[in-house]
Amino acid sequence: FKESNGLTDSYAAISQVDRLQSEPESIRKWREEQKERLEQLDANSRKQEAEWKEKAIKELEEWYARQDEKLQKTKASNRVADEAFYKQPFADVIGYVAAEEAFVNDAEEIFPGTEWERVAQLCDFNPKSSKQAKDVSRMRSVLISLKQAPLVR
Repeated sequence: FKESNGLTDSYAAISQVDRLQSEPESIRKWREEQKERLEQLDANSRKQEAEWKEKAIKELEEWYARQDEKLQKTKASNRVADEAFYKQPFADVIGYVAAEEAFVNDAEEIFPGTEWERVAQLCDFNPKSSKQAKDVSRMRSVLISLKQAPLVR
């Protein structure tokens, strides 16, 4: 037997029976009603918790569905924007990616004398938009002169 406060469980059980027998009928009745009421409250709270969990699962699934829908719309709009971006002939303001794409696409159509024009498509010749720390004005002027008057072999 385990001991609790110096008394064994059998003694505790006997004292509880004595206390229940010595209780007035109204207190015993109140205790039983209280026990039933607490059990009912526990059952209601478990039921409400289960309902909340189901509601939370539904809301979470709806949220995931909305997020997936937003993601699909964003992907579609990004694809359209990318296609429009890559179709631009000269993307100097945005970047040189579209020009590079055009350069790669035109690589099959190589004609003699157009090499420097294709190189010039990849270069930014606007001196004000250059954000480099180095002075590239000489290189820019060389490329412009080569574009205007290509080397003859």
